[in-house]
Amino acid sequence: MRHTGPKHLGRPRPLLMLAAAIAVSGCAALGPFSPLAPLEQALVFQPQRFPKGDWSPTDLAFEDATFQADDGTRLHGWYLPHPAPQAVVLFAHGNGGNITHYADFLRDLQQRHDVALLGFDYRGYGRCDGKPSETGVVMDARAARRWLAGRTGYAEPAIVLMGHSLGGGVMAQLAAADGAPALILVSTFTSLPDVGNAHTPWLLPQAVMQNRLDSRSALQKFRGPVLISHGDADKLIPINQALALYDAAAGPKQLVTVPGGHHNDGLSDEFHVALDRLLSSLPAN
Repeated sequence: MRHTGPKHLGRPRPLLMLAAAIAVSGCAALGPFSPLAPLEQALVFQPQRFPKGDWSPTDLAFEDATFQADDGTRLHGWYLPHPAPQAVVLFAHGNGGNITHYADFLRDLQQRHDVALLGFDYRGYGRCDGKPSETGVVMDARAARRWLAGRTGYAEPAIVLMGHSLGGGVMAQLAAADGAPALILVSTFTSLPDVGNAHTPWLLPQAVMQNRLDSRSALQKFRGPVLISHGDADKLIPINQALALYDAAAGPKQLVTVPGGHHNDGLSDEFHVALDRLLSSLPAN
């Protein structure tokens, strides 16, 4: 049985449209000054701003969280409290939509695993100000963790980090830089250019793409436990990238492969069992 996954959007547009445009134009050397840099941003980050989405779900008990990134960008998320959590979890979503598309996903995590949980939007998504960028979304994750630590009384390094797809890449960066008791990756890539390379390697996405989010390198630096879940029928991010992440992880690790699972499918029973085991093994705060 698979549990509820993110309610969004269908399959994201391929990043390879971007690689093709840049390769043909010869503008890659200009980096962020390339006239095609806005196209890359539009393909990597596909936000939906408020009021798109269901912002008042009747079956989700949450608090609105508002906070600021270090550069002053105003941010927003949903906090799901728990009276006696076995862990506190920060969750980062994928590249499309906004936090409202993850309402069922957040509720299932909180209720199944007895955790307090913050899911947040990146700059430019939902109720947040600004425009997304690779540096910006990692900054946003750090600000979200700081807010969650203040709300729960947990130290920032005691907060479990979890991400889906793009969010996994964001959380891998945060874990490698700042540490975490555990890192949980769902349908996550080794790097953004590797996603492009999986589809059209002749366009040389490793050379032309500016956004990287190199999750594989991050896992080589992170020494804590890592739990990875990935569908073996994922056509957007192939299962071999999950295998590469597993190989790269330097600490205790587990990979849960979902037979027939696609990119936006829900979490499997095997994953929930593995997550329960991981959370119960963490030191008490």
